[in-house]
Amino acid sequence: MSVTSVDKDVDNLTFTLIADFDAPVEQVWQLWADPRRLERWWGPPTYPATFKEHDLTPGGDVTYFMTGPEGDQHHGWWRVLSVDPPTSLEFVDGFADTEGKPAEDMPKTTMRMRLTEHAGRTRMEMRSTFDSREQMEQLVDMGMMEGLREAVGQMDTLLAA
Repeated sequence: MSVTSVDKDVDNLTFTLIADFDAPVEQVWQLWADPRRLERWWGPPTYPATFKEHDLTPGGDVTYFMTGPEGDQHHGWWRVLSVDPPTSLEFVDGFADTEGKPAEDMPKTTMRMRLTEHAGRTRMEMRSTFDSREQMEQLVDMGMMEGLREAVGQMDTLLAA
């Protein structure tokens, strides 16, 4: 498994996942840039994602839903803040209703993803920043840490193909 660490920092309201891959930066970037590839790893294995919108430009929108084992759908959205292909992407990530509109009563995070060359491999750092300790704990209680670990764990198979 490529995930090397998952750290929760309550004082700074951050959650950071670090993964190392035996693939070049550009190849790892494509797992974010291509919505069909993103669908194959975004979400835990039992909750595959389907991306409806995928505009990775500043101000762009990304909408998706994950389908659970019982056929239940969980919708989400991103608002892209910045992008610097093939090394970084920053976006606000939140829950959505079935129309893809942000669910205002649910927490959101700002996620910053960065890819760097590290010891002949590609290191991916994903840092989520929360608005409050309560929102952070709510998402952690919902399984965010484990779900993200499982999701990123699927990237190795895609990079080997």
